[in-house]
Order: sequence, then C-alpha cells, then structure tokens
Amino acid sequence: MELTVRGIGWLDLGGYGLVRNEVVHTLDPQEGVRSLAKGGVFPRPFKNFGRMDAVSQLTACAVALALEDAGIGCGPEAKADIGILGSSREGSLVSDLAYFRDYLENGRKSSRGNLFVYTLPSSPLGEAAIYFGLTGPLMFLAGGERPLGALLELAGQLLACGETGGVLVGQVFGPAALYCYLAPGEVEGSLCDLPRALAVAASEATLAGLVGRFSSIKE
Repeated sequence: MELTVRGIGWLDLGGYGLVRNEVVHTLDPQEGVRSLAKGGVFPRPFKNFGRMDAVSQLTACAVALALEDAGIGCGPEAKADIGILGSSREGSLVSDLAYFRDYLENGRKSSRGNLFVYTLPSSPLGEAAIYFGLTGPLMFLAGGERPLGALLELAGQLLACGETGGVLVGQVFGPAALYCYLAPGEVEGSLCDLPRALAVAASEATLAGLVGRFSSIKE
C-alpha cells in the first residue's frame, strides 16, 4: 500500500505556513497563536480556544493548517475517519505545574478545574479531535530525540491495517508546532511518499529543519 503525505502545516513565533501550497505568513511582533484563531485559520469559531493551554492552542492551529494544506474540510457535524498522533518534549509538564501551583494557593474547592483538563499530555490531541470531528485512533508519544519518525511509522501501520482512513502526525517544539496529514494512495499534488517523509524525519530534529527539507521536496 502506498502512503503519501498530502499536506503539512506549521507555526512558530515568527509566522505560519502550508508546505504543499507554498504559503508563508509572517506575524507581527504583537501577534501570536491567539491572533491566528481570530484570523481565519479555523473554518468556524473555536469555543474556549482562549482558555486552552499553550500546547493545545499550538496543536489545534497546526492541525487546522495541515488539513487546509491537504484540502480537507471536517468538523463535528461531519465526522472524519482520521486519527491523530502527537508528541512534545515536555508533554503536559507546564500545565501540570500550573495546576499544582493553583491547587496549593486555592485548595481543592477553589482551584480552577479548567487547568486540570490539560494535565494529560493527550489533552491537546483530544481538543483537536473534538473540534474537527476526528474519529480515528488518538495517541501521544513521549520521549525520543526525533519522535516524528516513530509517529509516522505508527501511522503507516494503522493505515496498512485499515484502522483509519488517514492520520494527522505532528510534534510541538516549545512555542512552535508542525503537523502533517498521511493517507493511502497517490494523489495528484501529494507532497511525498512515506519513505521520503521518514528520511526527512530521521535527518532533522528542529521545526526549521523539517519545514526546510519538506519544502525542498516540493520545489
């Protein structure tokens, strides 16, 4: 079975882009992830986006960009058989610490329950899955120097076994994120096949490196 990368979306402090469609937007210094939510990255309003932790916001934006690059529209009103696999170096540590500090300061009854929601590293993936109506497998991978390669391999196995029709695979790099969409079959305009994507993931560990290599494939 041939598997191909249909689209890649990324964002960092300086901007965001779509690799297959060769789109790059530069952000002004005063803009950030929250600006993207108001600037048309999402196909419809994202309820409670402002309350989510930083990793969830980055994940949701990168997933939206990857789906846009792949030309896929989906949402809770039209469920999609798409899985989502993700990773980040710190997992939910930042949110765990924020919740624990709030718990110590305010106690069990007065601490903010909204912080507790993000004390699982899989929570950002869940937020994206709910918003986009994704019904496929969901998994967070912890550890590893280059987790994107391991996630792509797992996505390939899930697709080969018929567990899902497509998989979003990505990683959060501190204040940045990248997600790609992998699906069976060769489609006109696909970015590359799975072996080529694995080679890129094995050779690059940074967001800039990954975007640069995948963009060079497009060129």
